Formats: sequence, structure tokens, C-alpha cells
Amino acid sequence: MPDKFDPYREALVIETLTVWPEEYLELDPPTKQQIAEALHADPENAAHLTYQRLHTGFCREITVTEEDVNRVSG
Repeated sequence: MPDKFDPYREALVIETLTVWPEEYLELDPPTKQQIAEALHADPENAAHLTYQRLHTGFCREITVTEEDVNRVSG
């Protein structure tokens, strides 16, 4: 279950992770990097966002969805 955007946790994010579903594995690396950067630059609007607790902060994990790709590509 995705988390809601949390400004408190965002202030403590020290790592980011982008999870790519199988249908996007064929995208070329520069395109994937561009999409991932756009999603992590605006995590409040990501469709599937989770925070993983680390020893020194949080990891923001965004699972890419078709909605996300359409939003950042359009």
C-alpha cells in the first residue's frame, strides 16, 4: 500500500529508489533516468510512493506507473 506524501519524512530522505515494472524495462537508460529524476523532483504527485525507514533517515521509493510516465512525458 502506498504512503501519502509526508513533508516530515521528505526532510529526512537520504536515498531514492525507482522501481520499474516489466513493461518499462525496455526503455533506454537515458529515458529511464529522465523519468526517474522528474518523479523524484515532484514526489507529492507520484502515484505510488513509499518511505522505507533507514538508520539515519528515509529512502523514498517510487514505483513507476503509466500515469506517472504520461504526466512527466507530456
